[in-house]
Amino acid sequence: MQKIYTTKMTNIGGRSGEVHSPDHSLELKIAAPGKRVEGATNPEQLFAAGYSSCFNSALDMVMQSKGIKGESTISAQVSLYSENPTSFVIGVELEGHIEGLALEQTQELLDIAHTVCPYSKATSGNIEVTIKAV
Repeated sequence: MQKIYTTKMTNIGGRSGEVHSPDHSLELKIAAPGKRVEGATNPEQLFAAGYSSCFNSALDMVMQSKGIKGESTISAQVSLYSENPTSFVIGVELEGHIEGLALEQTQELLDIAHTVCPYSKATSGNIEVTIKAV
């Protein structure tokens, strides 16, 4: 396996702090889910942003390999669940749309992309992920 990219982010203060890259090209305030802090995000939003972007790129690769054209849109809804007062898990609902394709064909392509996407591979067997064509 050949490494093709590495990145790093550093957090200070947990869910009431900040994250930044070593060169400070990306700096974000972090707030706990459900807390409205101006200019802040939370880990679940960051995960949703990364997963939806990665999944859409995987879908694009699948579509190109099959000669299918059409603009695709992926949304990731990430939920935080409490198993008990000290144990939490996340779950993901991915919804995908491909302009000009029927729902059945879109679902087939989404299912294939799920086998290709690095985020899907990383979460496989670890968290619940549902995928639905819309």
